[in-house]
Amino acid sequence: MSRKDSRIKELFTPNIPEPRGHYSQAVQFNDLIFVSGQLPVNPFTGEPIKGDIEEQTLQVLENIETILKDSGTDRKKILKTTAYISDISHWPRVNEVYRKFFGKHKPARAVVPVTGLHYGVLIEIEAVAAI
Repeated sequence: MSRKDSRIKELFTPNIPEPRGHYSQAVQFNDLIFVSGQLPVNPFTGEPIKGDIEEQTLQVLENIETILKDSGTDRKKILKTTAYISDISHWPRVNEVYRKFFGKHKPARAVVPVTGLHYGVLIEIEAVAAI
């Protein structure tokens, strides 16, 4: 592996709010993009949305898509997602939004039930995509 190939590049888009913690929106390593866990945050106000699980899931996926588009790739190149949900009973509704968002594309995924998420939101999703 050449020195150039092994560089890690921090990615940033001004089209969603900057992270409030010590992390990057996404990081590129060679031909892979690792998107940090995204919360259902309104991209214009930076505030978490308090809608139902479907609305929050769609917002998270749209935020991930914005990061990917601004990084030179798109949702069809997502290889894997990890979804953290505050209540496993939400899973069928999350899965339906996920299915509509991805269509025929089926990234690998993991679903992790958690006891709580920052700001009281219901879902957080991270992703790995190819360029």
